[in-house]
Amino acid sequence: MLSFILLQAGQPQGGGMSFIIMMVVIFAIMWFFMIRPQQKKQKEIQNFRNAITVGTQVVTAGGLYGVVKSIDESDNTLMVEIARDVRVKVDRNSVYATAPVAQG
Repeated sequence: MLSFILLQAGQPQGGGMSFIIMMVVIFAIMWFFMIRPQQKKQKEIQNFRNAITVGTQVVTAGGLYGVVKSIDESDNTLMVEIARDVRVKVDRNSVYATAPVAQG
């Protein structure tokens, strides 16, 4: 009787492969719902930054709304006018989106 119990205790239960499959499925779900959308968003932001031209309305990371007045490709900066005759120099990577057109 004791040898029968020991033989059953030594046999694998067969859960190893199903655990690996479950982990792969969980990783795939996380990639599809979390990582992939973030990568797409980063790519859209980078495409927007590369397409900025003079006259584009932008919002900086600091929350400044303005219009691009000049672009310096050598040091990757933009001159953004935030008010009449008030211009600030910002790094191109600190620009995140187009600003909505002000109403009023």
